[in-house]
Amino acid sequence: MILNEDIRAREVRLIGVDGQQVGVVSKNEALRKAADADLDLVLLSPNAKPPVARIMDYGKFRFEQQKKAKENRKNQKVMAVKEIRLSPTIEGNDFDTKLKHVRKFLTKGAKVRVSIRFRGRAITHKELGKQVLEKMADEASDLSNVVTKPKMEGRSMFLMLAPLSEKDKKKK
Repeated sequence: MILNEDIRAREVRLIGVDGQQVGVVSKNEALRKAADADLDLVLLSPNAKPPVARIMDYGKFRFEQQKKAKENRKNQKVMAVKEIRLSPTIEGNDFDTKLKHVRKFLTKGAKVRVSIRFRGRAITHKELGKQVLEKMADEASDLSNVVTKPKMEGRSMFLMLAPLSEKDKKKK
């Protein structure tokens, strides 16, 4: 923001302390009015013809802006991504245990990346891994949406699950 003497325009469209438009005045007159009010002259839109300036307490304005930015950052929801690793030849009980973990992560609101690492010759049986991932997606379908379908990436295959949104929960 450009303020006070740093403003280069000869004339500015002035907005007063109360937010009322004063009109087009010279820069010097605007600076004098700001000084009389013991406030700053802040250039709001320098590209307008003539540029728009406002009389305000710049320190207070900056503080309010920082406060709003901090509040916005606080309200942002950070989506955690948890990873569950499986093998293509996983047994039933082990699968159930991993499924419990996936369900727990989804209920806490985290995305879950389910991955299968193929070791040695197991890579020749990619369909086994795909079946395991699809079974995991089916079992957790009451709590999740499939973000990415099972796909290969190097020697591993993965699937991404996201928790259901509120409107998706109402549909089911």
